[in-house]
Amino acid sequence: MSIIAKRLSRIQPSPTIAVATKAAELKAAGVDVIGLGAGEPDFDTPDHIKAAAKAAIDAGMTKYTAVPGTIELRKAICAKFKRDNDLEYTPEQIQVAGGGKQSIYNLMMATLDPGDEVIIPAPYWVSYPDITLLAEGTPVIVDCPVEDGFKLSPENLQKAITPKTKWLIINSPSNPTGAGYTRADMKALTDVLMKPENSHVWVMTDDMYELLVYDDFEFVTPAQVEPGLYDRTMTLNGVSKAYCMTGWRVGYAAGPADVIKAMNKVQSQSTTHATSISQAAAVEALNGDHSFIATNNKAFKGRRNLVVKLLNEVDGLDCPMPDGAFYVYPSCAGLMGKTTPEGKKIETDGDLVTYMLESEGVAAMHGEAFGLSPHFRVSYATSNELLTDACGRIKRACDALT
Repeated sequence: MSIIAKRLSRIQPSPTIAVATKAAELKAAGVDVIGLGAGEPDFDTPDHIKAAAKAAIDAGMTKYTAVPGTIELRKAICAKFKRDNDLEYTPEQIQVAGGGKQSIYNLMMATLDPGDEVIIPAPYWVSYPDITLLAEGTPVIVDCPVEDGFKLSPENLQKAITPKTKWLIINSPSNPTGAGYTRADMKALTDVLMKPENSHVWVMTDDMYELLVYDDFEFVTPAQVEPGLYDRTMTLNGVSKAYCMTGWRVGYAAGPADVIKAMNKVQSQSTTHATSISQAAAVEALNGDHSFIATNNKAFKGRRNLVVKLLNEVDGLDCPMPDGAFYVYPSCAGLMGKTTPEGKKIETDGDLVTYMLESEGVAAMHGEAFGLSPHFRVSYATSNELLTDACGRIKRACDALT
């Protein structure tokens, strides 16, 4: 008899981490690989944020903190919500966790009972369904194809709601598509949730890419658009992406104090709290100079435009223009059924990304991992030079198919 818990058979290891690991292994073996799978900026953490961490170490801030985070950081998070989203929270309504993923894990473990349903628009960030399953909930996947802008329609939301629905997950701008919900889009969804018969449905909004938006796109979050949802909305965010702090592992959640208290109970029996030094750095990130964000976004926008242009020049690919984040999610439907030079048929987007990795050394993410095929995800959080090289390799690989 296996000692491994049966619940683990319901989930898979994170596919994004798996792709990054495979690419690293190939690089270590001497293969020329361009990794486009990891979702992290290539920019270094800004110096003033690193300086705050160093000062915290020198000041002896290396001890345990309160489970929900230091009061300084929770106050900074409250100020951020007021400044950026016109949302009022108190420190008792804030939990700091070891990254955005832990915030989601804490929330689902604290609120889901067996059989509770979680509506997850697809394509989705890979961990939403698996965290739901670990918490003994039931993921309800709603396809949001490119024809719908990769966004959940109010009609499809209403159809997905049942008496067992506990959560709707919204991620805008999206990982993996970069699609964002406009104010009108968001209001249409919140109008559905405000119907009396849907008053049992809560909203978990993952706003991790809030500050990474381009052109004239205006970011909005559900409780900002519909104040009537304030008491059943959990707003999650973090410093990983916009502040170039992925490895610092600081995410945070805001919402009703009783839910935060339950999440604190979960966290108290796992990691206890986010790293004290990272919390000090996050205070500076939220309260300090933000001018680097606009500089980085200008670079990201240029990279986005470059990648969309180059991928749309490849026969068989169709790459929409994203609103934010640093991903594109091209359709590869035009390549399904073709054959590689080695005689292998491309039947899935997984086949295609494996072929691109093995033939040209380009590591991308297959769309199946995000719940909507046939697509693949490319992260453009790397240099123009590498992106140009990678897109050229993708074109060579695709052109070689017959």
